[in-house]
Amino acid sequence: MSATDGARSGFVTTDDGVRLHYLEAGSGPDLLLVAGWSQTAAQWRHQIDDFSRTHHVVAVDHRGHGLSDKPDHGYRISRLATDLHQLVHALDLTDVSCVAHSMGCAVTWCHWEMFGGDRLARLVLFDEPAVLLRQPYWPEGLAEEVGALYGLEEIARTVAGLRDPLSDAEKLSAEFLEAMWTPTAGTADRRWVVGQNLLLPREYAGRLLLDNVMQDWRDVLPRITLPTLVLGGSDSVIPTAAVRWVASAVPRATLKVLRSRGSHFAFWENPADFNREIRAFLGSS
Repeated sequence: MSATDGARSGFVTTDDGVRLHYLEAGSGPDLLLVAGWSQTAAQWRHQIDDFSRTHHVVAVDHRGHGLSDKPDHGYRISRLATDLHQLVHALDLTDVSCVAHSMGCAVTWCHWEMFGGDRLARLVLFDEPAVLLRQPYWPEGLAEEVGALYGLEEIARTVAGLRDPLSDAEKLSAEFLEAMWTPTAGTADRRWVVGQNLLLPREYAGRLLLDNVMQDWRDVLPRITLPTLVLGGSDSVIPTAAVRWVASAVPRATLKVLRSRGSHFAFWENPADFNREIRAFLGSS
């Protein structure tokens, strides 16, 4: 399965010497695609093919991911946000519409916290809670309200399994991804996405997952001033309550929930509806 027809590969180098890979296609307004944890630029295939008809589309592989360099450092949200900022400047992207998935939303929120709206014009946030880790001191019902998925012991077991050289980290990764599809997703698609995920070494995947889960962005979202579309899926492992909370926290955000094949990978399983919602938002903002 190829990444996407007609896309060009390129690299930019960060200030700590890491080459970041990106896919690029089309011309027009800049549209930046920011993948989630352990995902790759190639997984945006259906968006690159569609939006490159009207936009200059750039999809980035985070450090360690996809075809980017795999250094032994920097697997934290703040470094990935800095990488993203440096890529935007290196490619001289302006008035950027940023489409982020899952952990890519956290990278985007961190980018906002550190760099504000520099070069950004609008945001699309798909399927990420503002906080992932439940806290024992929270009042009853708060975890469900914000969609916090994990307890500390649960995430510690997952991270330990990924980082343990004696464990079957590949099997663990495949099991982790299974919940992100609808039952109708094809076997070939599932296997290909597992292979894309495994391009990030599992030790680094464990480090990054832990850092991502420990973040809490609830104080950042109300300070976002860009036009924002918050997307979720009715079939997603991420509770609809989580995306509703994000949409309620970002001033004047628009909320859309995909009802058909609305999995965590809806951008792959149902690209027609996913892309349609984004096009409608870009045309209205």
